[in-house]
Amino acid sequence: MEDVPVCHKRKRDPSPNAQNAKRPARETGCNGAPQPEGLSRSRRPPRLSAPFDRIQEPVTLNELTELLHFALLGKTVRVKQPSWCRLRGQSRLAGVNVVVLEGMTRDLFYAHYLQFPHLRSAFRTRCSFTPSPGSSICSIFGSLVPGSESSVVSHGELEGLRWHPVIQRFGVATRGLTAYTLTLEERIKKHFPVKGMPGSEDCVCTLCDDIITDSSPLYGLDCEMCVTERGYELARVSLVDSRGRCLMDQLVKPENRILNYLTRFSGITRAMLQPITTTLREVQSKLKELLPRDAVLVGHSLDNDLRALKLIHPHVIDTSLLYKREFGQRFKLKVLAEAVLQKQIQTEEVKGHDPREDAQAALELAQYFITTGPRQVVQQHVGDLWGENQSLPESPVRHTHTEDYRFSEVLQRSGQSAVFIGHRADIPLALSNQQWHSSDQEVLSSFRRRIEEDPPSLTVVQFSDSRLLLSQHTVCVRLREMCVVFAGPLPPAYTEREVKKLFRSCGTIRNVRMLNTQTLHAEVEFELLEGAQLAVETLNGLLLQEAPCKVQRPIKESMLDLDVFLAALRDDPLNANLIYAAGLKASVNHTRVPEKVNGNMLHAKCPEHPVKHNVLGANGDERHASSSEPCEDELHASSSKPCENDLRHNLRDAFGRFGTIEGIIMPTKTSGKRRRHAFIKYQSCGSVKAALSSPVELWDRKSSTCLALTPPHLPSWVSMETTPLGYPPGNQDQEVEHAMRKLDGRVRKLFKSLPDHTLSIVLLPGVTRPHGNLPGLCFLEVKQATPPHPNQLPEHACV
Repeated sequence: MEDVPVCHKRKRDPSPNAQNAKRPARETGCNGAPQPEGLSRSRRPPRLSAPFDRIQEPVTLNELTELLHFALLGKTVRVKQPSWCRLRGQSRLAGVNVVVLEGMTRDLFYAHYLQFPHLRSAFRTRCSFTPSPGSSICSIFGSLVPGSESSVVSHGELEGLRWHPVIQRFGVATRGLTAYTLTLEERIKKHFPVKGMPGSEDCVCTLCDDIITDSSPLYGLDCEMCVTERGYELARVSLVDSRGRCLMDQLVKPENRILNYLTRFSGITRAMLQPITTTLREVQSKLKELLPRDAVLVGHSLDNDLRALKLIHPHVIDTSLLYKREFGQRFKLKVLAEAVLQKQIQTEEVKGHDPREDAQAALELAQYFITTGPRQVVQQHVGDLWGENQSLPESPVRHTHTEDYRFSEVLQRSGQSAVFIGHRADIPLALSNQQWHSSDQEVLSSFRRRIEEDPPSLTVVQFSDSRLLLSQHTVCVRLREMCVVFAGPLPPAYTEREVKKLFRSCGTIRNVRMLNTQTLHAEVEFELLEGAQLAVETLNGLLLQEAPCKVQRPIKESMLDLDVFLAALRDDPLNANLIYAAGLKASVNHTRVPEKVNGNMLHAKCPEHPVKHNVLGANGDERHASSSEPCEDELHASSSKPCENDLRHNLRDAFGRFGTIEGIIMPTKTSGKRRRHAFIKYQSCGSVKAALSSPVELWDRKSSTCLALTPPHLPSWVSMETTPLGYPPGNQDQEVEHAMRKLDGRVRKLFKSLPDHTLSIVLLPGVTRPHGNLPGLCFLEVKQATPPHPNQLPEHACV
């Protein structure tokens, strides 16, 4: 990095304490290294970061192109910051490099994790990537720049249009209904049931066509649910057609025992459901018969209804996303109906919601939006809904040639160069500077020459190796075996339920298999590696009816490098200062923490977090720490959000005593119920040591903690795809591992040749298939002029 001149003619503060108080905290670079004190804000190197809570969500191709647009175009065409990450110092970027590793998936990366030392250590931001059909490279260069269309109108018109979230999302032109249906990526992001995605295995697909038109029929849908032993289940469903006729209004008998009828919201009572025999399967069959092949379903928060129906339908319009608010907030259906349609629904006089009325209201809201257009919708209802009185200008006349505003064209018009280097001549690119080669080595050599001669603004490099797919059929077998432990001998009368009760304190259990050998044993499979690790560490040698029970991992060839694998995961940058806590209950109303940690009083070390004896309960009132467990009504409240907020508050209250917490991840099941474990990220290694050496008690239950092994973006180690990709199995493990090491080496050499302050993106695009997609990975890092100091590297070794 160049030496930056520093002005030393600074007026000294007579008070040293005052000077220190006014001095701002030293900022850190993207790799955690503190910046020199004399480095001005305008000269600080660019850096990229993603919120801890956001890393667990997959990145879509649209979100990736958002980042590329902002990184290369910035404010020149008024491109806004990407919504899922933060890029600081965009104007100081030397360039952008994208490397695409064709055929690579997330599962393949973690199955051969040890063969990628560069990828797992040099890139401190790593997210799952949602695969998309077609070529990712074509989509990048052919994507439309959102701000480029606006650049052809006057500045005054821009100021009037750009501020509103509806206009930002849909533009100002009036379009047909196909412009407002959710894409596959949007449905995955909003947790709609999608074929091939985790959580949709038991869902039924409607008989629909792949293509719809602006004349396709709209159908309003709404459901009411009850709370059962398995979470929310369908209790009533209503369907109306585009003319408002009710085609279906059916009560449904939930499969499991009902705990809460949610009568206040659903209007359903015990007496109403008592004579009902209609099942969910019967409702699914009837809906499949009623809906034509080009039907478009309309609803408000429609993802909840389709999850309750366990129904997959690709063509949907969600009115809660149509009438957008700032910061991802959503209007209630009742508010929209009153403001837009001048209708009163869900009134206090009527007990519970009427799904026929709600389905009709959602349908009319969608029809109004489509026929009126987003500009008129905002102009007419801006005061009622968004609290503004500003009028929008008339829609300006725009160019009709959309090619003029594609990413590659905007780059060229702004004077920036883009180069593609690969070896698949079947990729159609509207790009003048393309280089095709027959091998990955030639691709790498060509890239190095180009960087030395004249570094372009954007370089896209494609590596491809068909041999990588050969090992897909063995990927999950290897990863699942790492999550398995064997326990025994067990007491002769021990049941599967008792085994689950014993081991669930370590983590979520996927499966238990009883082994009737000469003595009773059990095979326990956990969702996460941490569960198996805690089981071996805490339950091995446990006395069961005065006999010791041995808990051990399976002894197989694939497990010989397990210790090396676990050590590498602990040192993974994504797991830095991250701990895993298991044994949590569904709801928590108090915490108990030892008064001393490592011989020191907690309140003495952390005065900002005094020991509290009263914490917030489920309803926001204070409860004494010795209060009893909540009643069933509190456990099964109609809304899960307050319970989640309560638990998050209690987790911060308990674990925050050991140091500052950056974030908490509480995974959820597909049914919507929260799992019994959480991931807690601290700012320092010392906080991690304190938390691990003195576990807290949550609701009179001792929590089990250990260093995190699972990166935040990985939901489970055992839910990965097990189906082969169509390649015959063979003894090619060594060949595949050698190919993986070579691939990582090529990426390392390419990264090393990049100019300093280059945004580097490595994309494992995943694989799309008719019977289920295989997710990919996205690695991101801004190359810095100097490597991080060793003290800023992950500090798990100090624990």
